[in-house]
Amino acid sequence: MMETRTIAVLGMMCAGCAANVERRLREIDGVAQANVNLAARTVLVTYDPTRTSPQAMKEALSGVGYDMVIEDDRNVEQIERRAYRLLLRRMVLAWVLAVLTMAISMGWVHLGSADMANQTMMLLAAAAMVWCGRQFYTSAWRQLTHHAANMDTLVAMSTLISFAFSVFNTFWGSSFWASAGLSWHTYYDATVMILAFVLTGRLLEERAKRSTATAIRSLMELAPRTAHVVTADGVTDIPLTALQPGDLIEVRAGEKMPVDGSVVSWGTDAAYVDESMISGEPELIEKHPADRVLAGTMVRRGALRFRAEQVGSHTMLAHIIRAVQQAQGSKAPVQRVVDRLAAIFVPTVFGLSLLTLVLWLVLGGTAQLPRAILSAVSVLVIACPCAMGLATPTALMVGIGRAAQEGILVRDATALENMRRVDAMVIDKTGTLTLPREGATADMGITERESLKPHAAEAIARLQQAGIAVYLMSGDRDEAVSYWARQVGIGHWRSRVLPQDKENLVRTLQGHGHRVAMVGDGINDSQALAAADVSIAMGRGTDVAIDVAQVTLMGTDLRRIADAVTLSRQTVGMIHQNLFWAFVYNVVCIPLAAGALYAVTDFQITPMWASALMAMSSVSVVLNSLRLKWA
Repeated sequence: MMETRTIAVLGMMCAGCAANVERRLREIDGVAQANVNLAARTVLVTYDPTRTSPQAMKEALSGVGYDMVIEDDRNVEQIERRAYRLLLRRMVLAWVLAVLTMAISMGWVHLGSADMANQTMMLLAAAAMVWCGRQFYTSAWRQLTHHAANMDTLVAMSTLISFAFSVFNTFWGSSFWASAGLSWHTYYDATVMILAFVLTGRLLEERAKRSTATAIRSLMELAPRTAHVVTADGVTDIPLTALQPGDLIEVRAGEKMPVDGSVVSWGTDAAYVDESMISGEPELIEKHPADRVLAGTMVRRGALRFRAEQVGSHTMLAHIIRAVQQAQGSKAPVQRVVDRLAAIFVPTVFGLSLLTLVLWLVLGGTAQLPRAILSAVSVLVIACPCAMGLATPTALMVGIGRAAQEGILVRDATALENMRRVDAMVIDKTGTLTLPREGATADMGITERESLKPHAAEAIARLQQAGIAVYLMSGDRDEAVSYWARQVGIGHWRSRVLPQDKENLVRTLQGHGHRVAMVGDGINDSQALAAADVSIAMGRGTDVAIDVAQVTLMGTDLRRIADAVTLSRQTVGMIHQNLFWAFVYNVVCIPLAAGALYAVTDFQITPMWASALMAMSSVSVVLNSLRLKWA
């Protein structure tokens, strides 16, 4: 039996890292699939537990410099906070050393002689490389020993080349270049500024990425950290992790349910619970003995006691969190193209850098050796696989996270991408468009047997305005189906249909070239749901059909169907924007760094500015994706 887990992986910084992690994991016997979410620093891995284990995966990744967090006593958020503080200290120190180096290089600080100035800058640059940029060189070395490369490789190579060239000029520049009648310079300032800008970019990137994960954090924060457990000795507060099925728990007004369970008889006042964070319904629910309560919901009035049934990872809230995490970790079809590009990106950049060096020497001779080296370094620095690697996952994280906050659970990125292409939608009537009234019988009249869900007509109108043809299908009588179709403005409807008829309609529409979504209750519509391009299940409270369909709408508000379509189009549009600008950035900036316009305009991007542009390209992709939170 295969298992699927979302596991945190530390140390990933770019698309090259993601490709390396996926390749190493897929090489392990027993691993069926591994999909990295670079923005979340996680991997969604499917494996056979009889043939491999998370420990084996951890060991495989540690060899190439990545750390998989599988231990229960290691908190990923705490680790990331410590790493962030360390990154902040390194960035501040890098800028201090950069300012000092620039001050000497620009002549703002005079040290008596050129030799003294160069040797002082050499020491400052060496300090920056050792104390601020050490992780780039250790990572690049690990990648090299495993025949791989990533963004750290580009940073390490560019700074080492500029530093080594400057050291050579510091001690042998006068004798070597003067004998050839050529001028020479040192480029320690470029070395330190590259490190400072790259570290700044990563710091800004990390801060922006935290905002992309707010949905998951807000879901995790729904459950309290402790619970009031009722024992023979009274009420005792214990940690949530210590709760067991069967424990009797008391929850008071203003407090949240710690786990799932059933209400037991206690007290005289009724308790009213706000379940909007789970069901999406805004009204308060009066709870009676034997009623279900869910982790994360809040008692607004009164108090209640309930018997714990599902605890820890078995609660409905935990299921929802896992569903959102797995959806955010899945890959949209467009990402597969990006992955193939990422696998060859860094080697291609090395090739372009070498080509730049050769062309400068061929066209300009040895007199252009300093500029040839600087141009090659600029190409290494300015190329940004990070922007390409972050383009899709950051948009998906924000889009899927926002959907979850609005009561729309998206199972995977493919469903989110396919949703935008839907132009036909088949909707079941009973339980989806309408709700049967309590105690209704087949003979109480059309309007008395059931009631229309709130906002149903508005939802259908929004779908039709979005260019989606809506079809109503039901096993009910002609007059009933016709009546409700007219009530919401649906022109295409069929009555007295069997489950097979719903599937046939879906396949017929697909045969005519339509992208079809099926909306049902996830049980008697299962055939049509399975056949549709996008399957949407309506969920209510405790019967959320998370595993039935690709998209589950919490509660009864049909407007969420139109919201899901809109959000799909916005998210995929954002992915395309990100990829377009990441592609344009590299296509335009790499030639400029190589000196394509130098012969005509004397314009060329220096290594220092190349590092600034590279850092900002990654940050801009993340910030652009964050616009989805308010779109």
